[in-house]
Amino acid sequence: MGGVRITTPFFQAALSGYSDLPMRVLARRHGASYALCEVMLDQFLVQLTDRAKTRHFLEIAAEEHPVGGQLMGSEPTQFAAGATRLAAAGFDVIDINFGCPVKKVLGRCRGGYHLSQPKVALEIVARTRDAVPPSRPVTLKMRRGMDDSTESRDNFFEILEGAFALGVAAITVHGRTVKQRYVGPSRWEFLAEVKRHVGPDRLIFGSGDLFSAHDCIRMIEQTGVDGVTIARGAIGNPWIFRQVDALWRGQPLPEPPTLGEQADVIREHFRLCLETYGEKRSMIMMRKFCIKYSASHPDHQEVRAALVRVASQAEVERVLQEHYQPDRPGRYVPREVHGSMEEGEACS
Repeated sequence: MGGVRITTPFFQAALSGYSDLPMRVLARRHGASYALCEVMLDQFLVQLTDRAKTRHFLEIAAEEHPVGGQLMGSEPTQFAAGATRLAAAGFDVIDINFGCPVKKVLGRCRGGYHLSQPKVALEIVARTRDAVPPSRPVTLKMRRGMDDSTESRDNFFEILEGAFALGVAAITVHGRTVKQRYVGPSRWEFLAEVKRHVGPDRLIFGSGDLFSAHDCIRMIEQTGVDGVTIARGAIGNPWIFRQVDALWRGQPLPEPPTLGEQADVIREHFRLCLETYGEKRSMIMMRKFCIKYSASHPDHQEVRAALVRVASQAEVERVLQEHYQPDRPGRYVPREVHGSMEEGEACS
């Protein structure tokens, strides 16, 4: 991917409110060869100072390289300034978000809105590519269009072809439209069409409805995309990366994590949060992650109810002692547990 080597074609997607340093580190330790930070606004980055409250947005752990910084905005000049800030912070790849379908984002002419204005979109790509060092790959995240109209389709392919012509190293395509948001199936046949359109020499990554290791393998086999970015399927489930890696190498699907393994990862996630945010902020972050982790427990509903109420590290440990001992088999996360994303919960 440009000058950045990715060892396996399975990545941690950018997820607003989730793919922070602790989640990225755990994804990498469990087999993700690449991860993207949660999307950041260009305006926010330009104004960001080295305050303890916001410093974590640009923090990168030594063990997580290569790591991508995802950027969103509306104005090309400011977008380029934000990209410069991400590159200076040490992100190995700069990823442009033209996919977020959240209403408040679209209302400010950001994210997926750019799929309706190819000229502005391609100016953003050009200015971003010019703003960061030539050795730093620039990538792009798109949905298949604003809607299913002919105009939307034409706009998509104009941006797709123009972005590659401007030097973008890879493009991730989500199989839903902006109008769909997270409702309805992701259209994988469109991903196959896009890959055929660009040919074998240009990198296309797929996104959408990847909730299990088998889903990831099926997407590559059915569409021919060069890799996949796992979003909702990886929240509270870093084990999905070692599972898909095993299948990709022709090995049996690993057993789901035992309760002891789950407890160890939850504790490590908490430790990384404490280092990143401090104690007060860590509890807010860990509560929503623990709810997702509970989906791997065979007594999901009971454990989820217990984790929703935790308010301290000691209470988290109490739940782990009560529900994760003695050690016994866990379960693969059922598809229905992933549910749909709430407004503002994720931009992927």
